Amino acid sequence: MAVLLHRLGLSAYRHRKLVLSLWLVALAGLVACVAVFGGKLDDRFAVPGTESQRALDTVSRTLPDVSGASAQLVFTAPDGKRVTEAPYAAAIDEAMTAAGRAPQVSSVVGPQDSGAVSPDGTTAIVQVQYSIPSAEVSESSKHALQKAARGAEKDGIDASVGGSVYSSSGIHIGPSEIIGVAVAILVLVVTFGSLLAAGMSLVPALIGVAVGLTGLLALTPVADISSTAVTLALMLGLAVGIDYVLFILSRHRQQLARGMTAMESIALATGTAGSAVVFAGSTVIIALSALSVIGIPFLTTMGLGAAGAVLVAVLASITLLPAIAGFAGARLAPKPGSRAARRILNDTHATGKDTHGARWVKRVVAKPLLTVVAVAGVLLTLALPVTDLRLSLPDNRSAAQGSTERQTYDTISDKFGPGYNGPLLVLTETEGSDGAQAGAEVAQKLAPLDGVTAVLPPETTSDPAQSVITVIPDGGPDSVRTDQLVRDIRKTGSDIRHTSGTTVSVTGNTAVNIDISNRLSDSLLPFVAIVVGLSLILLMIVFRSLFIPVKAAIGFLLSVAASLGLVVALFKWGWLADILGVPSTGPVVSFLPIILIGVLFGLAMDYEVFLVSGMREEWTHTRKARQSVIDGARHSARVVTAAALIMFTVFAGFFPLDDPIIKPIAFALAVGVAIDAFAVRMTLVPALLTLAGRHAWWLPAWLDKVLPDLDVEGTSLQKNVPTALERKELQPTS
Repeated sequence: MAVLLHRLGLSAYRHRKLVLSLWLVALAGLVACVAVFGGKLDDRFAVPGTESQRALDTVSRTLPDVSGASAQLVFTAPDGKRVTEAPYAAAIDEAMTAAGRAPQVSSVVGPQDSGAVSPDGTTAIVQVQYSIPSAEVSESSKHALQKAARGAEKDGIDASVGGSVYSSSGIHIGPSEIIGVAVAILVLVVTFGSLLAAGMSLVPALIGVAVGLTGLLALTPVADISSTAVTLALMLGLAVGIDYVLFILSRHRQQLARGMTAMESIALATGTAGSAVVFAGSTVIIALSALSVIGIPFLTTMGLGAAGAVLVAVLASITLLPAIAGFAGARLAPKPGSRAARRILNDTHATGKDTHGARWVKRVVAKPLLTVVAVAGVLLTLALPVTDLRLSLPDNRSAAQGSTERQTYDTISDKFGPGYNGPLLVLTETEGSDGAQAGAEVAQKLAPLDGVTAVLPPETTSDPAQSVITVIPDGGPDSVRTDQLVRDIRKTGSDIRHTSGTTVSVTGNTAVNIDISNRLSDSLLPFVAIVVGLSLILLMIVFRSLFIPVKAAIGFLLSVAASLGLVVALFKWGWLADILGVPSTGPVVSFLPIILIGVLFGLAMDYEVFLVSGMREEWTHTRKARQSVIDGARHSARVVTAAALIMFTVFAGFFPLDDPIIKPIAFALAVGVAIDAFAVRMTLVPALLTLAGRHAWWLPAWLDKVLPDLDVEGTSLQKNVPTALERKELQPTS
């Protein structure tokens, strides 16, 4: 692989105008495709094969007004007044009329017809129904509902609009993301000591992100792409794009400082550091693609979309970067005598002056057992909240404070009970044609169940054998009581089917979300086993060791557990929630743990390869266990630190978003990268390697023969560089 990448980097350098043109043409073509053919983003969550999804698909055909998106207009009378009084009732009637004229609205049900007036008479709900899913509801329709609500705000009545039509806002570029990129640029400037080198790192990364993002958006006419998938692809593409370019460019500048020609330097850097980039990117791609085995379409789309963004970032780093470096030539070399040049030469020739990384590792390995106990103890303490982990999909309770959907949700919960924000739909199907009678009998048996606040009269559908019953739970959509109620209804439905032959299915948005969360919870441990097993195999091949893969897997699990513990403490327990701007607390986004595991796995392997490969190289030369750990860190700690800081700032830049899905994912990825890079890879790993001594690098001879040699760091290529430089084909051309 190293030889192939060496040739690729050399070719890209020589044909830099062609390579840059191809990337720009590809970007222009994708932009044109998005402009001409681009479809809408689809934020529907579905789990094919589950009871709730099958029933929802059935109801969408026979009673679309119930299965589609809904909105609530909530009206609250002034203190001491009731919404049934003449002026307020008239204002509500006017709002209902205006809402009925809104685009795409199929029906409007007033509070008198549905009984949606609070017990104290101060609040009323107008139910607006669509026959289409929330993803297809236009912004103009939402604006029309908001206008209708505002039109009723007279004589002191308050109005707000909420419901399932409001969902994740998805992709968004704002000041926080720009600040994150600005901090990343600052880190690059400090790392390289050069504005030119920092800019060179950013240009190919940004072009790669643009290509990856437009490529994903271009697929919207033929695939269901969610806004969350686009945002995740943007986060990962930007973070790994800058990091991968950083790894190769830092090696390039080191070689330029040693006097190597610009052309051979970028070719060698692409062959050596580029090999590690391809390996690291491949692990991320494999882990993200593995999300498709869970069998949830929207999660498959998120995984494959993010994997595609990482793939483009890898391609940009090994083709576009060498081409752009060709335009800069030898100007990327640190100025002789500059701080950057002295630092590189000190790192390369080991003049005796320690780098910050070497000094840190010296402190770590001075008392390795104490370091291991301290780091493991801290990480396990941070992981303790994981025992209280509960998964759910967010609803409007997670919306930003002050938003109309959050105000509506809170008002309904306070005046009617939290269950009114997440009603359950129960579909009954009988073998005869008397669906209404069967529905009435089922409704009578559901009413006494624990956790039921109300059971509304059955509605008939276009199929005479069916009826739909609305059950109001006494808990919110994401509460444990509602989850248990769904289980109880299904158990009761099983008994009903055995006695009367009537099939009972629980569906609706709340039941679908519960099924998604349960499916993801059940898939979590098998997915962890796949990822950990993959890491053991890959690292065993790379480092020819048994100890290093086991140590890396344990460190990875500690990173994931500590990160999830912090997520639970912030988003469920509410620790520092007010300070960090978290609008509400509750269960964790159901697919966050799997996304975190998939992404963090690739990044952890990335840092592991760049740090430990240098230590392994020193060990093969000196056979001094402790010193090889220190000297290995001397070469790579600075670059890994910069890479981790860039990752952290890019992910943290998305945290201020009010999106209830993106905010916790951004937080988890940011703290996960920080924990894994600094606590695990740069602290725990050197201490464990020191404790293990020469045993850390042991591999049975028979296994060494069986395992393939990937040569991730391009060791064989580096050995042949003096010979390669003498070859005529590598000499600079005019």
